[in-house]
Parts: sequence; C-alpha cells; structure tokens
Amino acid sequence: MDALLLSRIQFGFVISCHIVFPALTIGLASWLAFIEFRWLRTRDALWRDLYFFWLKIFAISFGMGVVSGIVLSFQFGTNWAVLSERAGNILGPLLSYEVLTAFFLEASFLGVMLFGWKRVSHKLHFFATCMVALGTLISTFWIISANSWMQTPAGYTIVDGIFEPASWWDIVFNPSFPYRLAHMVLAAFITTCFVIGGVGASYLRRGVHVEAGKRMLKHAVVFAALAVPAQVFVGDLHGLNVGEHQPTKLAAMEAHWERHEGGVPLVLFAVPNEREERNDYEIAIPKLGSLVLTHTLDGQIQPLKAVPASERPPVKPVFYAFRVMVGLGLAMLALVLASLWAWRRRRLFDSVWLLNGWRAMTLSGFVAILAGWYVVEIGRQPYVIYGLLRTADALSPNVGAGSVLASLIVFVVVYLTVFGAGIWYLHKLVRTGPLPHEPAPDTDDGEKTPARPLSVGNRSPDTAITEART
Repeated sequence: MDALLLSRIQFGFVISCHIVFPALTIGLASWLAFIEFRWLRTRDALWRDLYFFWLKIFAISFGMGVVSGIVLSFQFGTNWAVLSERAGNILGPLLSYEVLTAFFLEASFLGVMLFGWKRVSHKLHFFATCMVALGTLISTFWIISANSWMQTPAGYTIVDGIFEPASWWDIVFNPSFPYRLAHMVLAAFITTCFVIGGVGASYLRRGVHVEAGKRMLKHAVVFAALAVPAQVFVGDLHGLNVGEHQPTKLAAMEAHWERHEGGVPLVLFAVPNEREERNDYEIAIPKLGSLVLTHTLDGQIQPLKAVPASERPPVKPVFYAFRVMVGLGLAMLALVLASLWAWRRRRLFDSVWLLNGWRAMTLSGFVAILAGWYVVEIGRQPYVIYGLLRTADALSPNVGAGSVLASLIVFVVVYLTVFGAGIWYLHKLVRTGPLPHEPAPDTDDGEKTPARPLSVGNRSPDTAITEART
C-alpha cells in the first residue's frame, strides 16, 4: 500500500463516484428537451408534469456531478504532478475548452431552465433546455477527447521530456476518439433510458401514476430498441480499434495468452492465472474469437506473452469487467426484444415478468458504464499515457503514503455522507412520483417568491401515492 497504489485507488474511487452522475444527466437533459417539445406540441398536462418531475432529478444529479468533478482536477496537481508537468500543455487546453464551451453554456441556461417557467416565454424556456442538453454533449466531447488522447496519443512532439502540441486536429481527433465518444454518449443515453423505463415499470407494478408509467415505459422501449443495437455495432468497431492501437489491452480483455493457429477461441469464462500465464477452468468456443475480434475465421490478435510481464495490465479485473459490461448489454438487448414482442401482442403493460425485468435493470446502465471504464483505465496500465509515460513515473515525487491514505479516508467519509444524502433525496423524489405541477408565481400581480423546482413537496411519499391511486 505505497503512495502509487493509494493514489490510484483514490483516483479510481473519486472518478467512479463522479461518472455515474454525468452519465445520467447527459441522457436526462436530452430527455427533458424531448418532453418539453412534446408538451409544446400537444399541451398535454402529463408531459408538463413529467418534465418537472425529471427536472428535479436532473438538477440534483447535475449538482452532485459538478461537486464530485471538481475534486478530480485537484488530484492532477496533488497526486499526479509529473503528469500535469509533462502533459499539461495538451491536457490543460482540452480541459479548459470543456469549461469555456460546455460549462459556461450550461451555467448560462441552467438558471432559466430551473427557475424561468412562466417568467420567460415557453419557446425561450425550451431553447434553454436544449442549450443545457447541448452543453452536456459538448462537455462529453472534450472530456472523451482528453482521455482518448491518453489512450491513443497523436499530434504531439516531445521536447526535453515535455509533450508539446504539433497538430491540434490530430490531438482532438486521435485514433480512438470517434469510437469512444459514440460509445460513451450511447452508454449515457441507454443508462438514462433504463432508469426511465425502470421507474415507469415500478409505477405500473405498484398501481400508481399509471398513465405516467405507461408513457415512460413505452418511450424507453422505443429508444432502447434503437440505441442498444447501435451500441452493439459501435462497441464492435471500438473493439477493432483497440486491437489495432492497444493490442495488449485487447489481449487482457480476452485473457489471450498464446497464439492459436487456425483461429482464436472466444473465452466465455475463465480464471486468469497471471503467475502461470494461463487460464484455469476455461470455457471457450474454438475460432469464434477470431470471428468476433477480427471478423475473419482464422484472424489473430497479439497474445499477452508477446510482451514482457512488466508491460501487461492486471488481467483479472480487465477480463471480468469486460464480461460484466458485455453481459449486461446482452441482457438489455434481450429485455428490449421481449418488450417489443409483448408490445406487439398488447401485453407490454400487463406482463408481470417484463415489468419486473425493467425494474431489475433500472440501474444496470450504471454498472455497465463503471465496468467499461474499468476496462479502459486498468487496461492501459502500466501506462498513464499509453506507451509513453508510465503511471509510476507520473506520480508526484514528494507525496507520501500517509497523506494519500488520510485524504482517501476523508473522501470516502465525505462522499458517503454527501452523496448518500443526495441519493436518498433522489429516491424520495422517485417514490413521490410526478405530481401536478404547482404554477409559478404570478408576476403580473407582483408576486416575488421564486418557484421551488427542487422541492419534493410538503406531502409525504405515502400520501402522494395514496392520492395517485385515487
């Protein structure tokens, strides 16, 4: 438990707590824009109630995402000062562009989105919602660009050990960036989709907010039917890109130790034995790995033994995390196909096992995203900038294990307290459900009291549920 390992654990813990909130808000912002557009077209009060219901959840999630993201930037200076010193000329501007474009855009229109109902025109309010949604996507663009450059660096020169930009186009649009951007945006949308569908299915099972539940579940099924197959396609392209630019990571994902003449098997399950450089209890399908990984029957990928042990990532976490991500993706696809079949038979809202399936998969997107990021980040080890700067060499030279451990304990306690309270409040909002929206103050009569867009209301969830049933 030296300073290096503790710093990696600390960064991993903080970013794991952070990523779940942007993953939700990216999708929710676009969902809110869609809901408000539908309300503008139909003037259906249920669309308006759904908008303000999900707006509360978005606002709380957005706030927790901002708070947890600030801590990450400080760690570049405290724990990873050498990385900041050597790659700051490239990573610094990329992260600054995210602030100058996305964060300022979101901050400018978020207040209108939260507090501007009936204070500005409906079209202007809808425009503000769209700008916030656009801001979340622009933020994703720059963050994924910076992280992708660390995975597949391009457009740089090294002068006295310092990375200098040579081509900003090549830096931003590095080889893995297009695939990883599409993969992350789809993952965020799918995560939000299953949260919406799971909440809707929960209302239908409990017999509350039935019309709202039907509307949420129906739109979740439609969107998932488009997004999940698209994610499978993009994931396949991303895998081919990993095989080209990060072959050691791909070998760890598949626990592929040796070259197999005639075709690579697809390992379904195994216990990777890194000491003996083999797999124990392996269950594999011969040659299928070549078809999946190279799209040929006899294609080859670089085995782990092709590089020294010091150049390999930890195999077990990469291998298992990848299978968690893929397994959840296949479960999502199966649930969506079953939902489409039930919808065709007009039993989507009456099938108990389907509703329970959506409820069980409500948080599956978060697990899949975390597993995917573990594959990405652990798989590039032992490098922080792939092939160029080792993680051990990026650590701040004077940081001590004691100070890192102390700060890690503080982070765990604070995060569990703050985010525990936030998640409890989100649960309370969801349990209460979409209620008729209270109108904003009548400014024509001189009312000055601001609306309370984040309030869950004075009624208890049980009272609200009873009223919803009646």
